[in-house]
Amino acid sequence: MIRFENVGLRYGMGPEILRDVSFQIPERSFQFLSGPSGAGKTSLLRLLFLSLKPTRGLITVFGKERSQITRRDLPLIRRRIGIVFQDFRLLEHMTTYENVALPLRVRGRQEASYRSDVIELLKWVGLGERMHVLPPVLSGGEKQRAAIARALIEQPRILLADEPTGNVDPTLARRLLRLFIELNRLGTAVVIATHDLTLMEQVEARRMVLADGRLDIYD
Repeated sequence: MIRFENVGLRYGMGPEILRDVSFQIPERSFQFLSGPSGAGKTSLLRLLFLSLKPTRGLITVFGKERSQITRRDLPLIRRRIGIVFQDFRLLEHMTTYENVALPLRVRGRQEASYRSDVIELLKWVGLGERMHVLPPVLSGGEKQRAAIARALIEQPRILLADEPTGNVDPTLARRLLRLFIELNRLGTAVVIATHDLTLMEQVEARRMVLADGRLDIYD
């Protein structure tokens, strides 16, 4: 689905933070992205989500080169890529239900066409009883699951998660991991950026390790 070929990235006139990065994200695959703090994991996720352009190299997304994707086409392609941010980015004046439904509302869909889907998804992530609660009332784990549900509501072909277990206890981290594994089993490719070695040891998956701007892959 996604291919990087000799991709480099720098901010402004600074040094390259990613150098000659090459890899592929196949359909229905599961991989961890790890590396020390400041290694560029979040920047790599932003490149995958198409919110950044590479300084050099080639990125191909769903058969189309990044340089050929117009601003008009960008939202359509991003709908096929779900992302869970480390800081959740829930709107605090909206309920859990409203936050999850927001991407569909932005597209102009009528609530009657998606209400049952949102409710079903909230039940699947364990928030069926919390759908009418505002984010300030939710625990960290509940906010994380709401963010995951929002990323999934448009049924993306690939899900990117930036440190999804960084703010939860080990028990909840295992529960979230099971959620990602089940999602992958249903057909969505998953990329989890994490520094949690314990989490990675719980499932056999490809590991992509960033260090000093370069990427090593361990299948």
